Amino acid sequence: MDGVPNVTRADVVAAVRNPLAFIAARWTPTPRTVRRAALAALVMSVLIVVTGGAVRLTGSGLGCPTWPKCTDDSLTATSAMGVHGAIEFGNRMLTYVLCAAVGWAIIAARSEKPYRRSLTRLGWAQFWVVMSNAVLGGIVVLVGLNPYTVAAHFVATSALIAIATVMWQRTREGDGEPRPLVGKAVQQLVWFLVAASVLLILVGTVVTGAGPHAGDSSEVERMPLDWETVSKVHAVLAWIVVSLTFALWFVLKAVDAPRVPLARTRDLFLILLAQGVIGYVQYFTDLPEILVGLHMLGSALVWIAVVRVQLSLRERPEVVADVPGPSSEATLTRA
Repeated sequence: MDGVPNVTRADVVAAVRNPLAFIAARWTPTPRTVRRAALAALVMSVLIVVTGGAVRLTGSGLGCPTWPKCTDDSLTATSAMGVHGAIEFGNRMLTYVLCAAVGWAIIAARSEKPYRRSLTRLGWAQFWVVMSNAVLGGIVVLVGLNPYTVAAHFVATSALIAIATVMWQRTREGDGEPRPLVGKAVQQLVWFLVAASVLLILVGTVVTGAGPHAGDSSEVERMPLDWETVSKVHAVLAWIVVSLTFALWFVLKAVDAPRVPLARTRDLFLILLAQGVIGYVQYFTDLPEILVGLHMLGSALVWIAVVRVQLSLRERPEVVADVPGPSSEATLTRA
């Protein structure tokens, strides 16, 4: 049985100075591990949307009335705060799980051989969005669930989902120059689809900000807009996104596009149909909480599907020549 290798003082210093480089010098994850790490970060970014929706829909937005502590005297929720305090504090704790998932993705990307700087940067981009959004979430509590800050909080999470989706896709392809699989006209149509989807998400946050689910049972400020009018605008935008998706599928079939863009467009269309059914049912049934929660999950899935459609329009082959990673000496001195 081999003995445990001695850990020198230089090893300890190197690990403290640059832990990522220290791990990368001693561990090479398989491509499957890197893909799973990126997928875990994406799944957690969607889950945080669902749990954040649960906080709002159960009226637990001020279950912990301050931040970063739960109360002025306690870091955690107390039994006296009841179920609302537990729900809000639980959502805060889930942020640490999200951070762990993003951290795993960063470590796996940093340790992959050959070293892929672009993949590592996508991991760090997720980290900084998570940190910024955590602070924004605290501001949301401190300003009493102001609807504009709540909307910004959701938009930031949508940005996180987009970055996580790109990273997951990049783990499944090479680092060669992207080669378009469709013509420029089709690419422009997809960019219109992306723009319409972004506008759909933004208007969706306005619907929430003007609607009845304020996030707490106390008097919470709402956006001074007619909720039903904004909902109808949201529905029109949804139909525009559906129409653009159907048009894209028809064009891709007409130009005999590769299988992947067609499959991604089909997936988006099916998700949009399911999301539309949920949206109309919740509208005509006075917004039951469970359907609103499903609609929030659907919003995240639609956005992922849109990003995947855009990414499917090109391929990135493997680089023939090895991309040199940091040298052994440099690995221990810099990230």
